Amino acid sequence: MTEQRPNLDHWPQRVDLAAAFRWTARLNMHEAVANHFSLAINDDGTRFLMNPNQMHFARIKASDLIVVDANDPSTLEGPDAPDPTAWGLHGGLHRHCSHARCAMHVHSPYATALAALADSRLPPVDQNACTFFNRYVVDDSYGGLAFEEEGERCARLFDDPKKKVMIMGNHGVMVIGDTVADTFNRLYYFERACQTYILALQTGQPLRLLSDEIAEKTAQELETYPEQDARHLTELKAILDEEGSSYAQ
Repeated sequence: MTEQRPNLDHWPQRVDLAAAFRWTARLNMHEAVANHFSLAINDDGTRFLMNPNQMHFARIKASDLIVVDANDPSTLEGPDAPDPTAWGLHGGLHRHCSHARCAMHVHSPYATALAALADSRLPPVDQNACTFFNRYVVDDSYGGLAFEEEGERCARLFDDPKKKVMIMGNHGVMVIGDTVADTFNRLYYFERACQTYILALQTGQPLRLLSDEIAEKTAQELETYPEQDARHLTELKAILDEEGSSYAQ
């Protein structure tokens, strides 16, 4: 359902983002009304769509999404303006990382459990974990709520375009990508990889680690696997449509 709504630009992107919110809630990867997604809508990425302040992911519709300008602090004064932490984290990211067209920040259970470990690295214990081999950064300098200064610090950690996941120590996870489908697919598989790793640790048995060579080979193969992200999101939207969901309104 991508029919254009009056006076609302970027309608297909709004619909994709709304679907991602709905599925994130359905998979219990959100945290109440505290997390945020954003999607750049101009060339340098400084204007972006974002969820309204403290609206539950399970209720967000395409028409609810607000437009935020990372270079205009008065954005915080508008209706349903993002809270200061959303502004700090996503504004800083879109100002400093032009390659981060879409950004998804959640406190999902297993990624956050990984972020709570003294060693927050994700070893290549299965195929999903290989997706992220040498493709994430660990932030081990948590400095409190992500107001503007903390958001700027976090944004500068994405200095390698190949690394599109930030394991935010003592906090959660930030995932970036080129499109909503690309980013949501990465978020989904990162949470699944963390789940497998955390469950494996709970057995107390030795881990079966893949070699660096095989992990990198697998990561490269997955990076070029055709259309999985787009097909994944298309199927999720089809399910929502069949259920009569209001996400695309």
